[in-house]
Amino acid sequence: MQQGQQVETPLALTDADRAALNAQACRGLLRVMAAQGAMGLAAAAIAGIIAGASAGWSALAGAGAYFVPNALFALRLLVNVLKAGRASPVTFLFGEVVKLLMTALLLGLLARLAHDWLVWPAVLFGLVLTLKGYLLLLMFRKLS
Repeated sequence: MQQGQQVETPLALTDADRAALNAQACRGLLRVMAAQGAMGLAAAAIAGIIAGASAGWSALAGAGAYFVPNALFALRLLVNVLKAGRASPVTFLFGEVVKLLMTALLLGLLARLAHDWLVWPAVLFGLVLTLKGYLLLLMFRKLS
């Protein structure tokens, strides 16, 4: 070791520190889910007011196509946070892939089953606003 260098010791967390970090992670995850839900509902309301009921329902369907798989993934993450053990990056990556595939599947089902009344720009509006729900938290500085 060269002169003047310090040896860094690994950070040791107490059980109380871990519990506090886990609680903070759970609150953050629930805040993001609430913000995404609020943005999806806002997209449906905006589309409904501007372009009519079909557009409102379409925006809600687009929001739901992302929100439902994301909520299931968030539930899985919450279970991982609350149970003892280490998080696995492979499990997280697999969950992200499943979430994206479920979203694509739901959008495909939506196109197939609701093609009579579906308004695609509204679907995309609902999807994008729900995807960007965290921006609501950034606006109110609730995202750390």
